[in-house]
Amino acid sequence: MGVLATTGTSVSALRIAFAGTPDFSVPALKALLGSDHTVVGVLTQPDRPKGRGRQVAASPVKVAALEHGLPVSQPETLKSESGRADLTAWQPDVLVVVAYGLILPTSVLTLPRLGCLNIHASLLPRWRGAAPIQRAILAGDATTGVTIMLMDAGLDTGPMLLKKDVSISRADTGGSLHDRLAAVGASAVLRALEGHAAGTLQPVPQPAEGVTYASKIEKSEALIDWAGDALAIERQVRAFNPWPVAETRLDGEQLRVFEALAAPHRAAHPIASAVSLSGTAPGASVLPSSAGTTPDPGTIVAIDDSSLLVQCGVGRLALRQVQRPGRKPVSAGDFVRGTATELLGKRLG
Repeated sequence: MGVLATTGTSVSALRIAFAGTPDFSVPALKALLGSDHTVVGVLTQPDRPKGRGRQVAASPVKVAALEHGLPVSQPETLKSESGRADLTAWQPDVLVVVAYGLILPTSVLTLPRLGCLNIHASLLPRWRGAAPIQRAILAGDATTGVTIMLMDAGLDTGPMLLKKDVSISRADTGGSLHDRLAAVGASAVLRALEGHAAGTLQPVPQPAEGVTYASKIEKSEALIDWAGDALAIERQVRAFNPWPVAETRLDGEQLRVFEALAAPHRAAHPIASAVSLSGTAPGASVLPSSAGTTPDPGTIVAIDDSSLLVQCGVGRLALRQVQRPGRKPVSAGDFVRGTATELLGKRLG
């Protein structure tokens, strides 16, 4: 799926106001700054406490805006006239919104003459809402993308100007897909602005079929249920890297899982040959089997120099990178060094 209509007519330089807050928004802001248009001001969330020390810090968008000498406004709300004062004074032709974090009232949606354009990290109407990137990975979607839409009063319900597909591979994490979609969105919004201003991109209403909602990720979702399917748990690990990071318990202590692969996957994972427990990978330690029985979900059934193989309700999962509390993430090989015999047969969870 590509553009919803073609563009070829150049337009005069636009006065663009920008609204965004996290890292995902920064590539779009920089793309606009590198265009022939003028960014007249930036809206971003107020400075908030971050990190373990809970030190008050500026948003990534504010940092980027100040580096380029742009006016920055950080209202707590846009519902009041005072909250909109800076935006009104900037007199933008269009407002570009990327993961801003505040609901835009009708008074803002109708303020710019060309309306408000939003970059959304999915192929709408699939995955409207707060966490489209992680939800797409969790669901096992093979394809996602970005949609540039004209905003209305609904939650990601506005008519679409442009779509761009992005494939999802088994190597993708929430972090890697985030970065690719941010780059694609930055390029796409420039095309959408040109076409929208020239009248060569006509907004297309979203179809009523295929609507799904990407609810906000809760930290409680990071806990691995080993009774589940190994492929689903692999997707959980990938989706929640770098946050909130999938986790389990080992000897009553948290064990975070940054990388894992559902077995068998022989080309990428030697220990997968131990999946049936009828053979072993070179150098692997394998839990002795009992005829006709399957180890309980969460049991470490095999270990080699790169993986811990864990029994799941359906299939097995090879853990590749893990982290103990207070320590750095390490490869499974470093984690098990000298302790493979002790770990084999232990149950996670």
